[in-house]
Amino acid sequence: MPADALGRALLALARNAIGERFGRPPRPVEALPRLDERGAVFVTLSKDGALRGCIGSLEAQRSLREDVAANAVAAAFGDPRFPPLSAEEFEGTDGGERVRIEVSLLGAAEPIDAGDGKGTDEAAALARLRPRVDGVILSYGNRRATFLPQVWDALPDPARFMAQLKMKAGLPPDFWDERIRLARYEVRKWKETS
Repeated sequence: MPADALGRALLALARNAIGERFGRPPRPVEALPRLDERGAVFVTLSKDGALRGCIGSLEAQRSLREDVAANAVAAAFGDPRFPPLSAEEFEGTDGGERVRIEVSLLGAAEPIDAGDGKGTDEAAALARLRPRVDGVILSYGNRRATFLPQVWDALPDPARFMAQLKMKAGLPPDFWDERIRLARYEVRKWKETS
């Protein structure tokens, strides 16, 4: 199966799930067996080049078909940083471009070993990050946050990337504790071009 066939299908499923809320007819989706396998995706919406919503799953717990549809709807209508998406934004009839959809298919997360066996050291963790490659998950107690690899475009410095990730988790940017756990993952991503 060509990689772009999966991307086309995931993008169509995401647009269909949002469009259904506005009564739009669904686009055809190629019948790919991979869509019925478990997978974890993030769906990112952008409008006029700015973030308009982003929600996803860090672990594969349902089929790709279900995960992309649920996360597309959540990104459009449930991201607490934004008001619910309007039909005008979705279609681009509000004077701006229509909302564009990006789907990121997450690979399995692996722990980032950062320390001497006695705990995690922030400098060691920063040295092990791979800018523009790694998505990063930060966990501390009941707090957890992630940045997709695409966030490196806006935050190319590892120290700043980590500071912003800590703030996303509700921690101070200069906070560090040996109980912080980090994991990395890679993504395959597809974005609508028009």
